[in-house]
Amino acid sequence: QVQLVESGGGLVQAGGSLRLSCAASGRTFSSYAMGWFRQAPGKEREFVAAIKWSGRRTYYADSVKGRFTISRDNAKNTVYLQMNSLKPEDTAVYYCAADTANWAGSSIGEYDYWGQGTQVTVSS
Repeated sequence: QVQLVESGGGLVQAGGSLRLSCAASGRTFSSYAMGWFRQAPGKEREFVAAIKWSGRRTYYADSVKGRFTISRDNAKNTVYLQMNSLKPEDTAVYYCAADTANWAGSSIGEYDYWGQGTQVTVSS
């Protein structure tokens, strides 16, 4: 069983930055791919970014490429999402997720464990 707890969300003006963290329980965190997804009101949950267990491969949605950076610290069992140049359309609840098969894909169904989410609100 893996438990994921997100933090770092909040209210920020357009153009600002936030860094989300996701702390994971369990000794096998370093063998999992990790992903970030988001869900805006009235919309489906969508892929944001993912990272392989080693941290050497990262993947991004086109909408955040060049603005967001995913990283991980396996010694701390934590994955991060650095978000820069935020836009109002980035407003959503952000979720981290663990993929025990280490695919680091963009499909929700590939992820086995999910956190409760953290709210990010970007004002214009």
